[in-house]
Amino acid sequence: MGPFTLAVDTKSSSLVSSDVSNRKIKNLQLQTKKCFASVSMEEEKPFDFLRILFEGIIAGGTAGVVVETALYPIDTIKTRLQAARGGGKIVLKGLYSGLAGNLAGVLPASALFVGVYEPTKQKLLKLFPENLSAVAHLTAGAIGGIAASLIRVPTEVVKQRMQTGQFTSASNAVHVIASKEGFKGLYAGYGSFLLRDLPFDAIQFCIYEQIRIGYKAAARRDLNDPENAIIGAFAGALTGAITTPLDVIKTRLMVQGSANQYKGIFDCVQTILREEGPSALLKGIQPRVLWIGIGGSIFFGVLESTKRLLAERRSKPTQQSKHD
Repeated sequence: MGPFTLAVDTKSSSLVSSDVSNRKIKNLQLQTKKCFASVSMEEEKPFDFLRILFEGIIAGGTAGVVVETALYPIDTIKTRLQAARGGGKIVLKGLYSGLAGNLAGVLPASALFVGVYEPTKQKLLKLFPENLSAVAHLTAGAIGGIAASLIRVPTEVVKQRMQTGQFTSASNAVHVIASKEGFKGLYAGYGSFLLRDLPFDAIQFCIYEQIRIGYKAAARRDLNDPENAIIGAFAGALTGAITTPLDVIKTRLMVQGSANQYKGIFDCVQTILREEGPSALLKGIQPRVLWIGIGGSIFFGVLESTKRLLAERRSKPTQQSKHD
């Protein structure tokens, strides 16, 4: 009976040890998954659409206003470079022309974009498998861009007409454009705007989010504001360079006014290529890359900082209620 008992003990101990080792392996796999699946970490939390929308609106509006105010002169130079035909001279006066009117549009447009982007992104990340997170970011960026375009386009038309010296005030620009060109004049170049901004929004936010995911996985921690700003600068500069030809086309269509030099997007491209050559499609690339690179740094830095502050403010009442 002794040996039999010994045999049973050995067998059971081996089973226990194998069970423990299996459990350890499973725990390690779960930890690895958690570490490198930074996208899915938030999936355990309930989806609060109104809160995400509200916080996105505040963060987006704040980031948009800060960026626009800081970088408006660079945008003005870029617009004048793109609008100039042939060897036209670039005037460097009135670089803040149209800022006040533009901020009136930038604030709601940025707020609407991020307000739509954030809940859409989080919902899509729950629906898509983790390896398709880039598709979720691309799609959310495009949907946010479509929503914001309803405000962005009239704002952009008025801003660029003022930047090129056609009007001296935003209210006068709106009145004259609406009376001479009708309501559709405020949406001049809408197709080209979507052609530029939808790929831009989708690509920029996708690059930004994907780099952050990889960085957070490697660092195994949340990123700080300078790190978010650096990633935002890279994403903005790269996307700005890629979409410069689309931006040139959009600018030409928006500033032409009632002259109707171009019949549409394809006619605009053909005319530019025929009269000015392919290099004209890259006009303003240096200030554009500089402007969007710095803008991306400021925008994403302010955006993430504002989101964090809102989250901290939200968690304080919860912590106080627990102590009470």
